[in-house]
Amino acid sequence: MPTGKELVRETKRQIREVTVEQVSRRLREPAPPVLVDVRESDEYAAGRLPGAVHVPRGFLELRIEDRVPDRGTPVVLYCAGGVRSALAARTLQELGYTDVTSMAGGYNRWTDAGLPVERPRALTAEQKERYRRHLIIPEVGEAGQGKLLDAKVLLMGAGGLGSPAALYLAAAGVGTLGIVDMDVVDLSNLQRQVLHASDRVGMPKTESAAKTVRALNPDVKVIPFQERLTSKNVKQIVEPFDIVLDGGDNFPTRYLLNDACVLLGKPNVHGSIFRFDGQVTTFVPGAGPCYRCLYPQPPPAELAPSCAEAGVLGVLPGIVGLFQANEAIKLILGVGEPLVGRLLTFDALGTRFTELKLRRDPNCPVCAEGVPFPGFIDYEQFCNVAA
Repeated sequence: MPTGKELVRETKRQIREVTVEQVSRRLREPAPPVLVDVRESDEYAAGRLPGAVHVPRGFLELRIEDRVPDRGTPVVLYCAGGVRSALAARTLQELGYTDVTSMAGGYNRWTDAGLPVERPRALTAEQKERYRRHLIIPEVGEAGQGKLLDAKVLLMGAGGLGSPAALYLAAAGVGTLGIVDMDVVDLSNLQRQVLHASDRVGMPKTESAAKTVRALNPDVKVIPFQERLTSKNVKQIVEPFDIVLDGGDNFPTRYLLNDACVLLGKPNVHGSIFRFDGQVTTFVPGAGPCYRCLYPQPPPAELAPSCAEAGVLGVLPGIVGLFQANEAIKLILGVGEPLVGRLLTFDALGTRFTELKLRRDPNCPVCAEGVPFPGFIDYEQFCNVAA
């Protein structure tokens, strides 16, 4: 029977090794390889190569196909000193991966050479306990939870859609939530706006929302904007945030928010509700259509009454708002397939989802290729004229 050292030597004869200098050059190429860190979680948390995905050696066979599904993808494995990554490289070859290399000397040699490293956010013991169910998901883990804690999401409205979205984004650990709403809590809101409570009737919704979010998760910073969104303040409000969730209930605000997101290159997760029907989609500038591609002109007022005029099933905004929160989390983590170019509609009475394909309007006045931003307009007049 071979000794451990003999097994390692034999393994290294069967695989390909590359130097840290070669890896550094390959990472600067137009199509770099996938870096896989096979060390343990505590090692990974202390520092990693930029862009590396984490698949501990003990879970390699179970998780590698989720992280690198194409067996023809170039993969560079590394550990602390080059032994575990060599054994991992042989395992991947046996699994059918055709372009696998191990970085000789591992992370230690990389740092000795003064090459750049990333140090993921260090979670506290309390955060590790709070987000434990996230940390055990390979697509999230500590690195993903760090992304959530660093993320900034702006909620347009603390009403029916903003309420469930704010609650679940806060629970997930999205570190900063901006909330824009100029209204106060009304008794009629409580049928669906779950951020608020009976003893807060008359309180500004931003204040009530901040109180609820902070009680749920003290990690979350709430930035309230108790003001009306206008052409004069929209750029200043939206610019610091990574993602916008549009839970507005009127067309002027939706067009204004869309135009600001296109101008600033911010993803805009749009949701809307009407009686028993809801819809949600994600607009990512440059990657798909915008709101103006979907609705070049506002519909006539009689065809689009507000919830106050037409009513809404109390649970419906919860369903749609949670889809919006899910879209935001996928965008933050960089996982899954966002609803870009797809409109998801929901019929609460029939419990049916329908997906419609959306296409970018090549003549869109706001997002068409090569069209300069036309500037903000008088959105109230725009909508009234169309109506």
